[in-house]
Amino acid sequence: MKSQALYTQLKEPEEQILWFAQHHVSAQKYYRCALLIAVLVTGLFCAMLVQLLIFPFLYVNPTANPEIAPYPDNRCDDPCRWVLVESIPEGVVYNENSTSNPSIFQAWLNLIRNASSSMDIASFYWTLTNEDTRTSEPTASQGKEILQELLKLPQRGVMLRIVVNPPSSPGQKNDLQALIQSGALIREVDLPKLTGGVLHTKFLVVDGKHMFIGSANMDWRSLTQVKELGATVYNCSCLVKDLQKIFKAYWTLGMSNASIPSPWPEEYATSYNKDTPLAVTLNGTSSQIYLSSAPPALCAQGRTGDLQAILSIINDARTFVYVAVMDYFPTMEYSYPKKFWPQIDDYLRKAAYERKVHVRLLISCWHNTDPSMFPFLRSLAAMRDNKTHYDIDVKLFVVPATAAQARIPYARVNHNKYLVTEKVAYIGTSNWCGDYFVRTAGSALIVNQTGAATDSNGQLTVQKQLQDVFDRDWNSEYSREISSFSQNKCKER
Repeated sequence: MKSQALYTQLKEPEEQILWFAQHHVSAQKYYRCALLIAVLVTGLFCAMLVQLLIFPFLYVNPTANPEIAPYPDNRCDDPCRWVLVESIPEGVVYNENSTSNPSIFQAWLNLIRNASSSMDIASFYWTLTNEDTRTSEPTASQGKEILQELLKLPQRGVMLRIVVNPPSSPGQKNDLQALIQSGALIREVDLPKLTGGVLHTKFLVVDGKHMFIGSANMDWRSLTQVKELGATVYNCSCLVKDLQKIFKAYWTLGMSNASIPSPWPEEYATSYNKDTPLAVTLNGTSSQIYLSSAPPALCAQGRTGDLQAILSIINDARTFVYVAVMDYFPTMEYSYPKKFWPQIDDYLRKAAYERKVHVRLLISCWHNTDPSMFPFLRSLAAMRDNKTHYDIDVKLFVVPATAAQARIPYARVNHNKYLVTEKVAYIGTSNWCGDYFVRTAGSALIVNQTGAATDSNGQLTVQKQLQDVFDRDWNSEYSREISSFSQNKCKER
């Protein structure tokens, strides 16, 4: 009996090749599928690790500027310090117990001498020497000293950048040419061409952490012959870096054939504004602070326009609104044809009428005052009535001048540009007429330290300091009721 061996039938070579090929393909498909699954699982695992371990350190809010990212929730831990500074014209003397503040000259000198890496200056024009007047005025010495200190900066390895309005006369070029020869980088911003206005802003930024902003031009007269007011802020990089964005916009517009971007790139944006101000400790007191800018075309995303800042401050006031500016016109005074522009005027009248807010305007009066300003001021003053209790007062501040001082051009004037309420202090660089907010470049610092009149160290709050300056000037011999002036001229009846 034959045994029945179990075997597998041998295949022909072609059949063997086909069989191996079929099985190889099946195995390859299985291998590829397994490999794909492994890759997907590995990729998913790596993505989870990146998200958990790395992203928290790289994430930047898309609406915030990269420079602001270290300050989440608009809070800053810098030990910021504020100093109110003034220039009091030669010959202006207050009562012995009156409010006094450090000088702008000394503040500038300290900022320049202590600069270690960089200094950026935004300016209207430059006449720190008195070469523009071709005189040997002794009080020009402070301006000359400031210029000499600035000329030393590039030699010390400090990068000095300056943006300026195109000079309107040969006398405004001398300082700039000297600065260029010293190594300073200077760009002229042709705002007359870009917006129909001028670069009227006035601020200094030092080492990315100190700043000055206020009414003073880079002019020797702003130190000894013109009444000025400003704020110096020290050790406040979170705020100062935000001001540098405004400077950067000017610097960009100073390039050849520049045009205004619309919208501005994100690097110019800010998260600090009237709705979400920066929370800082200023002079030991919790404060809310932000910077405004004009005109709207130069405001990047998030930046509060200068006009909007002023209107919101007036609208929030419940007790008083005190304004000190050189010029006040509810018009587009430098436009052709001129136009009525009552935005600020309406808000002042509304505050007095609806909320019974005490409104005071301290306006400058000098030989360059436009007579057409008087009817508008008188109109505001006419609202004051003992029966209706509309509480609006208007005074004119006149800086006295000797015969010699009267011969100095563009001097002997109160050049202040600030606003203070019971809640907010505003220090700006613009006169109050429509053109300055619509076409001209300006900026302002807004501080809210609502609460006690003094901080934890017994120092006056920012608002109280500014209010004291206003009260001193308002009650001084240099301020006079508008009713005492006749014929729309800066002379008393």
